[in-house]
Amino acid sequence: MAPTDIDFTQERTAALVRLAAVLQHFDSGRLPFNAEHYQAVVKQLTTALRRNAGSPALPAVLAAHPAAAEVYENLNYEQAGLARSPLEQAVAAELEATHAIARLRK
Repeated sequence: MAPTDIDFTQERTAALVRLAAVLQHFDSGRLPFNAEHYQAVVKQLTTALRRNAGSPALPAVLAAHPAAAEVYENLNYEQAGLARSPLEQAVAAELEATHAIARLRK
């Protein structure tokens, strides 16, 4: 890998970390925001997550920033389901969805 490739990869990772941190601050209430701010950060984070797919740093970023992990999980739900959520939480969510669908069908 050429030095410029490494620099570019580090820049992409740094951008991902910054966006994940901002979203985490929004979710924790530590930063004021409005819906447009939130949507803009999530949109940029989505792009950053896709650009960093397969990065060895990605699991650490997601572990440190649960809000970003939730966005990542939603982006990959079709292929992986709730793979990043604890199993009990995932099962409970699936059961709740099943019950809600059953109620709506009645």
